[in-house]
Amino acid sequence: MTFTERIKQLREQRQLPQRKVAEALDIDGATYCKIERGERKAKREQLVIIAELLGADKEELLTLWLAEQIAAVVADEKEIADKALNIAKKNIAKKK
Repeated sequence: MTFTERIKQLREQRQLPQRKVAEALDIDGATYCKIERGERKAKREQLVIIAELLGADKEELLTLWLAEQIAAVVADEKEIADKALNIAKKNIAKKK
């Protein structure tokens, strides 16, 4: 499941209109609609507000959001993306 699919699912479960989420984020409804459709990226600081409003696990939403960010960066490098991700994983592990 993607970040955008999850926030839409949570919003619909709570029967919240998109405009209510947009108001909480202090953005217009069209902008939020684009976020939910994946046409615009949510900002990291918006995740906290979305999580609280939708009663979601912040870590789950952050993980899904970050996965989308990474996928967008490596999308054009399909042949070497796995190798690059493995190296990045090793580098992150070294920093712990």
